Amino acid sequence: MGSAVIDIPDGEGVGVTLKEKKKFQFSLQPIISYLRENNKKIQFSLSPIASYLREKKTKHDMRRIIHSTKVGVALVLVSLLFLLDPIYVQVGDNAMWAIMTVVVIFEFYAGATLSKGLNRGMGTILGGGLGCLAAALAQEVGGKIGHAIVVGIFVFIFAAAATYARLVPRIKKRYDYGALIFILTFNLVVVSGVRAVKVLQIARERLLTIGMGFAICIFISLLIFPIWASDELHDSIASKFEDLARSIEGCMEEYFGIVNEKESQPSAKNSSSCKSVLYSKSKDESLANFAKWEPWHGKFGLYYPWGRYLQMGEHLRELAATIISMEGCLQSPRQPSTTLRHLFKEPCEAVVSLLAITLRELGESILKMRVCHAEKIVPKLKSKRLELSLIISPSKLATIENGEAYTIATLMFLLIEMVKKVEELAKEVEELGEPAGFSTH
Repeated sequence: MGSAVIDIPDGEGVGVTLKEKKKFQFSLQPIISYLRENNKKIQFSLSPIASYLREKKTKHDMRRIIHSTKVGVALVLVSLLFLLDPIYVQVGDNAMWAIMTVVVIFEFYAGATLSKGLNRGMGTILGGGLGCLAAALAQEVGGKIGHAIVVGIFVFIFAAAATYARLVPRIKKRYDYGALIFILTFNLVVVSGVRAVKVLQIARERLLTIGMGFAICIFISLLIFPIWASDELHDSIASKFEDLARSIEGCMEEYFGIVNEKESQPSAKNSSSCKSVLYSKSKDESLANFAKWEPWHGKFGLYYPWGRYLQMGEHLRELAATIISMEGCLQSPRQPSTTLRHLFKEPCEAVVSLLAITLRELGESILKMRVCHAEKIVPKLKSKRLELSLIISPSKLATIENGEAYTIATLMFLLIEMVKKVEELAKEVEELGEPAGFSTH
């Protein structure tokens, strides 16, 4: 490497010979040698990102990444309305409404995005249109006082009516956001105080930009790796059958001492599975609402009977509550003796085995969309229910001490209730097959 030499005069300002000149040198050679010796290199690698993505193996985690990416792409596309001068000249500052539309309506599920987008569009059109009519009528009245009175009357009537509609359960489930946008748009238009012609121009420009944002959201949400609420609800309902089957088996195994002493976790797992089913009502209703908005896709057509899924979810929650009650009964400090417990072991295990097999069969029928024949399942359940009823007959319980008799009777009663609820589930699954178009093979 080369070096720089700087001549420095002495303090008295007297010139010196070339040999006597002081030299100041700076060289990169030592730094390069140090880096070579220690093998230190400036590197940029994608391996940390790849490792992070490999860790995110679960289906839900991958869907989160996909959704986040789609939102980012949608915002980049809608920002072009501002960034590209030819487009910005056409839309102007109204482009911010397109960005707001993407931020507000882009949801995790495709049905949720479509629902909020259509609600926003309907609310904007109705609110803007009625607001223009109200503003025109107020202008015809003339005078500041008359104009203010007419505007106040219209605002009160439409705001009160739309707010009341939001409180109706059926409207609130599907059109709550649209009613909210209607109230907002109507008030902004009618109170603006500008002439009806100007109002129409502003409404048209804003509706155009909102439509652009809506189109971008729908295109990305429905056509690029769509996340369907219908698939989520269908798989969720089917998996609940398996969760409850495992919970029933786990309770009985633990009660009759089949599991090893080292396995002290099953009760917590059983309880958590039942509680997740028990607290799933709000999630199921949201998914069913979004699924009703989704277009025909895959195995789900238009007017698919999502309401029957909600009915089935109610029966599953009732069964989960019964399992939790049985678990509490089995964990009670007042338990029958080991000898007496083993007398009832065989009939209880037979019932639990039948319940678990039936629940798994029903869950598989839903998951694979196969027709379930309840006439083959219900008779077996009824026979087991009759056997349990004979066990808790007064003649048999009279031979058992009072405290132990109460415990046995409670356990048998809960098992009978579980058998009844599984019978109802079998009928629900069979009734679902025809409107849902389940296969007979």
